[in-house]
Amino acid sequence: MANFFSKLLNNIFSSSEVADDSFYEELEDAMIMSDVGADAALRIIDAVRREAKRKGCNLTKDVRKILKDYLYELMRTDESYYEFERQKSIISVIGVNGVGKTTSIGKLAEHFKSMGKKVILAAADTFRAGAIEQLVEWGKRVGVDVIRQREGSDPAAVVFDALQSFKAKNADILIIDTAGRLHNKKNLMQELGKINRIIDREFSEGFRETLVVLDATTGQNALSQARVFQETSQVTGIILTKMDGSARGGVALSVQSELGIPVKYIGSGERAKDLHRFDAGSYVDSIFEKQ
Repeated sequence: MANFFSKLLNNIFSSSEVADDSFYEELEDAMIMSDVGADAALRIIDAVRREAKRKGCNLTKDVRKILKDYLYELMRTDESYYEFERQKSIISVIGVNGVGKTTSIGKLAEHFKSMGKKVILAAADTFRAGAIEQLVEWGKRVGVDVIRQREGSDPAAVVFDALQSFKAKNADILIIDTAGRLHNKKNLMQELGKINRIIDREFSEGFRETLVVLDATTGQNALSQARVFQETSQVTGIILTKMDGSARGGVALSVQSELGIPVKYIGSGERAKDLHRFDAGSYVDSIFEKQ
């Protein structure tokens, strides 16, 4: 999951024994090269240095354990983060073109179906060419209903129709494919605000979840996207896509450290089943495993 990051770290820890200033500089550089980001890398290194000093540790093998423990605590997800999976829930999914948003929605639908949930999809990304057809295709693929209108329709009207179907069919999960255009933040805020007001009015008692889809291969661009969406919505979690061979792996740390948004799901392939809950232990282990 984080082979590039792992190679850099293992080289540093194997070639140095004393954790001096030069060692910490190398460690910081390795994080930045692995898409952790300068601010997050500095924050992590400072925390690790303070803990090493507190414990009186000056050997790299001891710092390695301190860093590993710190990253695990930083990325650890609690079972309460997934309460929406067990309740009647409305899930809004946001993401810019090309990050795998619609594919992630299809995979989410498959994930919930495998749990025995009745799922409905709402095609509310009505202005992106082909978005509706793509979601309909995923609906057929995983066997769930897709509520849609014609291209260019009011997204809030699609959500209203979807909510009526959701209630009439006594479904468990409604997943809304929402807009992801960042070039005009004001319009995005207005559109998402209108959708949220419809949900509040029509299903105020339901659990709410807002997931942002980020492409792990885009590094700090992914962090920038998450930051903008956090300003326009109450983001509750991240779906990180393309977390396979081409991703450097550090962007997950960056998002959690700088924005405090937990990574909740990982996408790593093209199949409907290639989406899983984020496992902090596996992720951190992959960073420190020997290559």
